[in-house]
Amino acid sequence: MSKKVAILATDGFEESELSSPKEHLEKQGWTAHIVSPKAGTIKAWAETDWGKDYDVDKTLDEVSASDYDALVLPGGVINPDQLRTNEKALSFVKDFFQQHKPVASICHGPQILINAGAVEGRKMTSVESVSIDLKNAGAQWEDSEVVVDKGLVTSRTPKDLPAFNAKMVEEIKEGKHEEQTL
Repeated sequence: MSKKVAILATDGFEESELSSPKEHLEKQGWTAHIVSPKAGTIKAWAETDWGKDYDVDKTLDEVSASDYDALVLPGGVINPDQLRTNEKALSFVKDFFQQHKPVASICHGPQILINAGAVEGRKMTSVESVSIDLKNAGAQWEDSEVVVDKGLVTSRTPKDLPAFNAKMVEEIKEGKHEEQTL
């Protein structure tokens, strides 16, 4: 059961929130592409300082949601702040919901989902500093290591990555979720 997953990120993503899910997806024998608004490389934030550069596999101009089985949105403070105001990124994210495909988002990543209009009425979690934003956008926020709502997987911080990765893979294996929509 070969799967292809997009990891949408740009400079300032939290390194472990991209590298850990990517490695976990690849251990399943699946393809995980780093998709970004820009070509070349993107720079990680590694907890307290800049981290490594990561190669971008595809730009947003080269892909569509129909190319992938699922989407992962890593957090970090800078990364989601940049992506949530990028119309191509928001359109890409919305298309996964419209195609009923699993989406997994951790830490500050749900900020992108707010701007994509994908959180109202959904049970979700995130880093605590984003909880008020999610509640104000109509989400039912809870402080749990991982929350799953109709194909949408969310987690709080890097310490939740084992649970996040496991649920992400479970939802991707299940395939499309008809309730997964905007």
